[in-house]
Amino acid sequence: GEDLMFNVFDGNLFYWDKTLGLGNRATTFASQTGASDAPTITRRLMTSTTDRHVVCFGCNPINETEQDLLMVRWSDQENPFDWYPTATNTAGDLLVGTGSQIVTAVETRREIIVLTDTSVHSLQFIGPPFIFGLTQISLGSTIIGPNAAVAVNDAVFWMGNGRFYLYDGSLKPLA
Repeated sequence: GEDLMFNVFDGNLFYWDKTLGLGNRATTFASQTGASDAPTITRRLMTSTTDRHVVCFGCNPINETEQDLLMVRWSDQENPFDWYPTATNTAGDLLVGTGSQIVTAVETRREIIVLTDTSVHSLQFIGPPFIFGLTQISLGSTIIGPNAAVAVNDAVFWMGNGRFYLYDGSLKPLA
């Protein structure tokens, strides 16, 4: 709750530890003590507030250095530096099946909405053994950029090419 995790768009993940003081710089996730295959490039980083996993969208797959713009990976629960899935942790990954790139992701109280250039998906915590499930909500909807979506309670609004959209359990184009 007091440390910072952040990334530059399509860049590395960084961690700043408050206990080290304001004079210290943030360092990469991969350089942290005990780090295990943390992503080295990602489009978007967030913490899933319901289950406390760190989630990366559009990142490099496990044991690879090239970015996959449809890859979703998450760390072990309560351990932002352990990204290698084992039988004793909850780290894992999923590949979004439609679109050519994840543009952004927005968290609501019940799910994370993943918006690609051509589709919308719901990422939900489902628990072991799969941890997260990914469901396609829509195919053919668009978003104009990574900052064009906002969550308000359990609804997500975004601007697509030529129209606005609302998702509140079902997808609706707005007039």
